[in-house]
Amino acid sequence: MRSITVERQGLFPCDAEIATRLSIGEDKFRRIVPALEKNGFPTRDVVMGRRYWPAVVAFWNRRYGVGSISAPSLPDGEENLDAL
Repeated sequence: MRSITVERQGLFPCDAEIATRLSIGEDKFRRIVPALEKNGFPTRDVVMGRRYWPAVVAFWNRRYGVGSISAPSLPDGEENLDAL
């Protein structure tokens, strides 16, 4: 049973909490984290000793293309709603 609540772990949760937030077991997380880190998953901060949670979320968002902005669209001419 976890003794520290999510709120108390703040921006630098322990790896066990990260595994819980990702809905995977702690053992599985430990096995896959080296491969994830090779692909850009955040490493532990040297000062805090834990991973920065917003960076973890950003990693998964990039991996699944969430929030990515492609090149801005350029106007292609006048609108013609009668064409619909």
